[in-house]
Amino acid sequence: MLLGALVDLGLPLNTLREDLAKMDLSGYDLEVVREVRCGVSGTRLLVRDIARAHPARHLPDIRRLLETSRLSPNVRDRSLAVLERLARAEARVHGVPIEEVHFHEIGAVDTLVDVVGFVAGLERLGVAEVFASPVPLGSGMIRTEHGLLPVPAPATIALLAEVNAPTRPHPAQTEILTPTAAALLAELATFAYPPMRVRAVGYGFGEKEFPWPNAVRAWLGEREEMTGREEVVLLECNLDDATGELLGYVMERLFAAGALDVWFVPVQMKKSRPGVVLSALARPERADALVGLILRETPTLGVRVRPVERVVAGRAERAVETPWGSVRVKEKWLEGKRVSISPEYEDCARIARERGIPLEEVYAAAREAATDRTPAAGPSLDSCASSC
Repeated sequence: MLLGALVDLGLPLNTLREDLAKMDLSGYDLEVVREVRCGVSGTRLLVRDIARAHPARHLPDIRRLLETSRLSPNVRDRSLAVLERLARAEARVHGVPIEEVHFHEIGAVDTLVDVVGFVAGLERLGVAEVFASPVPLGSGMIRTEHGLLPVPAPATIALLAEVNAPTRPHPAQTEILTPTAAALLAELATFAYPPMRVRAVGYGFGEKEFPWPNAVRAWLGEREEMTGREEVVLLECNLDDATGELLGYVMERLFAAGALDVWFVPVQMKKSRPGVVLSALARPERADALVGLILRETPTLGVRVRPVERVVAGRAERAVETPWGSVRVKEKWLEGKRVSISPEYEDCARIARERGIPLEEVYAAAREAATDRTPAAGPSLDSCASSC
């Protein structure tokens, strides 16, 4: 339903197929069906199982599948973060180590398509932030491979509790929110309604029929804030026994988990040992998850946490077309005027490698394309808010 809403917003099906083809994954097909329910038109996305038999997959198998794919680093890392979050929840619920957990939800082709397709779709649509309304919860019981379980499913409610997600009751006596959807929202979304200018609305329909439209509604638009102050959290720790490879890996993981910024500063530590200070900025609701990541992935025994205030300039993120393909650009705005344009390195580097042209030539083409097109809505952050 989440992915169907992105298709309804304008994500081309062929583009989605191209992105998913960057994984070594087969045995499925995608079908888009336009429907009208209760007077509302929308899109139902179907993942057709054409293999009938798929290899059993554990989390290490999923990691290898994504790490050997041709997906962009952003899509790969964010998709893996969603699936790892889902695996941790299932492992806690069933009381087994995460590397040993085997359950069809992680290995199922449709879950991989849903997660990777949604993350890739956000990138294709130029979405910089995802916001979600309080999530509706059904009731009753659901039959699973583990037997009858209460609704919401144990993994679903565990995922929501992990990020303190707001919920609301729902009259349906069935499952409304799946563990996969809960993992996507917990990892990628902030549960809030920001002031925004709405550009488009999409509806992703589900399989179940109710007296009301069974749909996820996605809004695509620009944040209203141009500049302002915001409260963030500064996370820091000193490291004198971490390799350069480990530091680079931790930086990637922190960004994929929602850090606003990550940096290292060289310092001289006790016993004259050289070391680094690892620093990360996070929004308050992501701080605990990032602290846990630092404690798990580095040798540090503690993380310093303190609230800070920052003043932010207006930003806009969108995709522009170059002679060699689409490139995302970030724009900086002050006092209602665009003052700088920064093409996304990963997009430019990918084109430069694939086409055998100088990186700076791609940068120049992206800047020119962005300069030729002035956003109609002014400085802002692209955002996508979903509600039912």
